[in-house]
Amino acid sequence: MMTDDAHIQYLQKAISLAVKSVHEGGGPFGAVIVRGGRIVAEAWNQVTLNHDPSAHAEVAAIRKAGKVLGHPHIQDCILYSSCEPCPMCLAATMWARIPRVYFAAAHDEAARAGFADTHIAEQLYGQARPVALEKGFLTQVEVATASLPFDTWLARADRVEY
Repeated sequence: MMTDDAHIQYLQKAISLAVKSVHEGGGPFGAVIVRGGRIVAEAWNQVTLNHDPSAHAEVAAIRKAGKVLGHPHIQDCILYSSCEPCPMCLAATMWARIPRVYFAAAHDEAARAGFADTHIAEQLYGQARPVALEKGFLTQVEVATASLPFDTWLARADRVEY
């Protein structure tokens, strides 16, 4: 069983990928997929860089992990995300059969920076967050630097909003 320190370590990696993404012109999101204590895939948001609305960090990491592991179902992995996953990313995680997701920043942090997917969630779930998730599937972990990707994003005058 992983310790809180291990979860924080992987979340810090996802946060650093999110900050790197902003510096490279992408959105402020990063994700890491871990299997047996080893990172098998990492990715960051490339929506504007690739002109692809599905190029979220979590989806990109799932795609990479599937290639590395040679299978679309990666049920023996954990997804770590710099931010609470959007509805699309949650669905992709479920399709990949990833049993646990840990995230650092809450949905409100993303909304503060202009990333408001609440209207999508409300159309899908009838509220901002899904209700019927398996217990323990989605867990927020307090990380001191959780806001850093969004602060970095907001500080960029040349950011491409979407």
